Amino acid sequence: MKNTKLKLIFGDVSIGVQGTDFDYIFSYQAGGMESLKIREREWLYHVPRPAFWRAMTDNDRGGGFYKKSGMWLLADSFLVCKGMSIDADGKPVTDFKAPLNNQYNGSEEAETVTVTYVYDTLTMPETEAEIRYTVFPDGRIRVEGLYHGREGLPQLPVFGVRFVFPTPAVRYTYQGLTGETYPDRMSGGKKGICEIIGLPVTPYLTPQDCGMHMETDWVEIVRSRTLRYNDGDKDEFSIRFWADKTPFAFSCLPYTPEQMEFADHQEELPPAVRTVLTIYGGVRGIGGIDAWGSDVEPPYRLYGDKDIYFSFMIEHDPVGK
Repeated sequence: MKNTKLKLIFGDVSIGVQGTDFDYIFSYQAGGMESLKIREREWLYHVPRPAFWRAMTDNDRGGGFYKKSGMWLLADSFLVCKGMSIDADGKPVTDFKAPLNNQYNGSEEAETVTVTYVYDTLTMPETEAEIRYTVFPDGRIRVEGLYHGREGLPQLPVFGVRFVFPTPAVRYTYQGLTGETYPDRMSGGKKGICEIIGLPVTPYLTPQDCGMHMETDWVEIVRSRTLRYNDGDKDEFSIRFWADKTPFAFSCLPYTPEQMEFADHQEELPPAVRTVLTIYGGVRGIGGIDAWGSDVEPPYRLYGDKDIYFSFMIEHDPVGK
């Protein structure tokens, strides 16, 4: 029988949330969730962060989008965590940092724990983004992303939450639209369950954004290796991300947008050693009326002065497993 409550461990620089078969660590210093361990297998290479950038496409370059919105690349690369809060069973937890957390004796429990991180964007003007994690006794995590729109900010390429996993995925399976889709490129996709082997990157002459999947109900990532040298190649293990209230968009690639952005040719991309999964609450259209100056049509733009909110669930016991 699984635990009905979560165990809380208050450390000098982090809080641990523990249950049956899972251990999560939320860092005070690193500005995010730094460990997502399920059955002794680690899923995080570093803390998830808000995502504001996707690698520019030929259409973006032709239209000069980077000239207007390039500050979002800076925000994506050098985000600053300005605050963190913890709630247990809906009540604020105070004095959770050392040495004041010596008041806790290791027996603290809760039915739900919510950890919220607030980030400053390095934009002009600045604004804030939040990621909120709510952990349930069965190990599920609700993740909420919130972007606070502010007047004077340019259009965004995307807004989402980016996860970097320690090793390349063997494959991923999702339920959503078939093929590569964007907000203004969905008519060719059909709803269904799709399996993608490995982490393919579309072989454009110049690396650019690819692998976007809209209207997704869930995506399951499968790995077979960890970073522990004594593990070897063991049985496959997986994690699943579910849409919470509305379908999401996602991409699952072996590179970050920055790695793709600064490679002029495919052969300049580094070896694939990680899995970069980004869950999106907002995606700018791809355009394509022409590649020499036309902007994306207004319904498919992501305006910097508008709030964006989305949520999804992380489940470590995928259905049917």
